[in-house]
Amino acid sequence: MRLIACCKIVHDEQDITTNADRSLCVDNANLKISLYDLNALEAATVLASEQPGSQLTALSVGSKTLLENARIRKDVLSRGPDTLTVIADDACDGSYPTETAQILACAAQKLGFDLIICGEGSGDLYAQQTGIQIGERLNLPCVNAVSKITVVGDKVRVERDLEDVVEELELTLPAVISVTSDINTPRLPSMKAILAASKKTVTQWSLADVACDSGPVTAIRVSACAPEQADRLGICIEGDSDDNIAAFADHLRKALNQ
Repeated sequence: MRLIACCKIVHDEQDITTNADRSLCVDNANLKISLYDLNALEAATVLASEQPGSQLTALSVGSKTLLENARIRKDVLSRGPDTLTVIADDACDGSYPTETAQILACAAQKLGFDLIICGEGSGDLYAQQTGIQIGERLNLPCVNAVSKITVVGDKVRVERDLEDVVEELELTLPAVISVTSDINTPRLPSMKAILAASKKTVTQWSLADVACDSGPVTAIRVSACAPEQADRLGICIEGDSDDNIAAFADHLRKALNQ
């Protein structure tokens, strides 16, 4: 079985600071695998271990600054993939889901696959669109919010937890799915896996290498700013009496109507 696990490299949010104009500063921010994509990597690794002879490729798109980082590459490969393929091109810097999905779809076609697994969203934008749009561009069965995966012959059976029911769907391979963060708890790589990661193959492509025409850019970031700081009122209401609850609700109502 040929598996592809898509993962995005993002800046660690705890290292992001703000400038005087409220714009975000990532100059000193470390890089990491997007939190939700750790679930996709783990799900794909478990699935590969259950299917003898499977091949798992991690696939990522981004700027050269993000994807040529040796530590990040080793981190991805230590989590189970047999190989890593990156489309490292500065033209991909800050791309939004529509363009990202088109690039990933082109790369996946070049690699060949039976199943593509994505996380439910990215750690920076969290648009929850990339996996769905990959399926659309490849004209393949596509399901999001997956909490369980089972391979049955040439089909994959998935479960989705809805509000009051568990929905079970069966998709004919090849297919694309996006998993929720509830599907698993990503394991920390063992020392053996970390050492083995440095011997695994990394393939780097540019946009030209995947022959991807993403078409006109559909969305451009105009700005990304931290919210304006508001002065705290310093109102503290202690106790849970009816009068205190009513006072709290009154203050909250006034704040929302400002």
